[in-house]
Amino acid sequence: MTTPTKPEHPIIVVYAPIGRDGPATAELLRRSGMDAVVCHGVDEVLQRAETDAAAVFIAEEGLFGHDLKSLSDWVDHQPTWSDFPFVVLTSKHQQPAVAAWRQRMVAALRNVSLLERPVQSITLTSAIQAAVRGRLRQYEVRALIEAREKASQELEALVVERTSELEKTNLELRTQMAERAHIEETLRQTQKIEAIGQLTGGIAHDFNNLLMVISGGLDMLDRRADPERRKRLMDGMRQAAQRGSALTRQLLAFSRRQSLAPEPVDLAQRITQMRELLDRSLRGDVQVKQEFAPDLWPVEVDPGELELVILNLAVNARDAMPEGGNILLQARNAPDELVLGRRGDFVRLAVIDTGTGIPDEVRNRVFDPFFTTKEIGKGSGLGLAQVYGFARQSGGTVWIDSECGQGTSVVMLLPRSADLPSPIKDQPPADDAVNLSAGNVLLVDDDEEVAALVAEMLEHLGYQVTSAASAAAALGALANGRGIDIVFSDVMMPGGMNGLELAREIRTRNLDVPVLLTSGYAEAVKRSAETEGVQILAKPYRLEELAAALKTALERIEA
Repeated sequence: MTTPTKPEHPIIVVYAPIGRDGPATAELLRRSGMDAVVCHGVDEVLQRAETDAAAVFIAEEGLFGHDLKSLSDWVDHQPTWSDFPFVVLTSKHQQPAVAAWRQRMVAALRNVSLLERPVQSITLTSAIQAAVRGRLRQYEVRALIEAREKASQELEALVVERTSELEKTNLELRTQMAERAHIEETLRQTQKIEAIGQLTGGIAHDFNNLLMVISGGLDMLDRRADPERRKRLMDGMRQAAQRGSALTRQLLAFSRRQSLAPEPVDLAQRITQMRELLDRSLRGDVQVKQEFAPDLWPVEVDPGELELVILNLAVNARDAMPEGGNILLQARNAPDELVLGRRGDFVRLAVIDTGTGIPDEVRNRVFDPFFTTKEIGKGSGLGLAQVYGFARQSGGTVWIDSECGQGTSVVMLLPRSADLPSPIKDQPPADDAVNLSAGNVLLVDDDEEVAALVAEMLEHLGYQVTSAASAAAALGALANGRGIDIVFSDVMMPGGMNGLELAREIRTRNLDVPVLLTSGYAEAVKRSAETEGVQILAKPYRLEELAAALKTALERIEA
């Protein structure tokens, strides 16, 4: 079936083969302003319907004897938008055969209007006009469908074009991202190398200074008989060892391997007791002042880390005042502050100096790990990073206020403690530990020099020492039935069994001997040791710390 075009003037096909009905109807339609064409056969009617007809007027007697199936097939093969209108002029004959045939005709033509003779002129013309209007509306629907299909094709072509452009852009973006990732990775590697160089330079400088003090002091001890000079040498070596221990704690705090043990702390009392340490660490032209609120709240922090932070800040302030100046340690209450998304009460602790200040381009980087403005070998770049880590891990925060030539203020907000701090007890002198009850200690350490030193410390405390270089040797000594009161073992040892596994094996064998472990990296096994119920003494340790740890371990087994 061909697609008919929309006529400028609708044409009505008339097919009435008997009598004057055909010409008369055509003439009536023409007088009503419509174009009418008389056809002389069904095939001619269908041909005009496929081309330029808008409606068909048929007298039913013209279809008598005609194959209705061909009409039905033609109607069924119309386009989806088309429903061609037929106006059929019927007679009054109602015989069953005629009525049945009429039903088949209506079903075959589908869009049919029936007019029964005799019919008035106005009825006929109005029925034809209604059929024509319906056909014209179908043409409008066809135009809309064609416009939609055209728009759909244009949109599909546009989508294909845009998809191609997007794929091209996406490819360019992926290429740029790959290039950027390569550049960033190269930059990270460069920064790593620079950071490692800065770190190793600073640590090598600090540790070489400490080792110089210790090795030089030991060398001079053999050359000095004067007790006072020997005491000064010993004091210097002790301070060097303490500084080395503090530097190690800085490294652990930076790597977040150093766990904190917070407790209620009286800032005024703690800082006042640090004055001697601060005075020794600063030059004579640097004066330290204190300004504490009389109603200052206690804070919940690790006291040892707090002292290290204050010492770091004081040393930084000293370095920022090459010609001397003042350092003010100031503390006051800061109620109802919002810190790390939590509102609460804090204490504001500030370390204020009168030094050179920090330039704007440097201020935003001072808390970055390994960043330092000091010369290579003059610092590890971990001091302020450790201050930042301490403040954040304690549940507070820290920031810096500074202007060039106007000094610097490092301000920390530390959480208020709900409990009162315990009074600080003075450490007993090392010689007091001699009064502890003597016992037998099985010392397990694979380092001969460390083992010799620790054995001398234990003997000074009044213990009898049995040495073993491995966990297997220690188990052998215990199996021999020796009278061992406590096992003091290093954690890291050769031979396939470390100190923690040795403690577990002793417990499995029901030897009923307490175990005290020690390590230069105690944080690595702290959780496992706590699970096993074993105490760890961190290296380096002083004589009184060793005595207290041994006493605690022995009392725990007795309880």
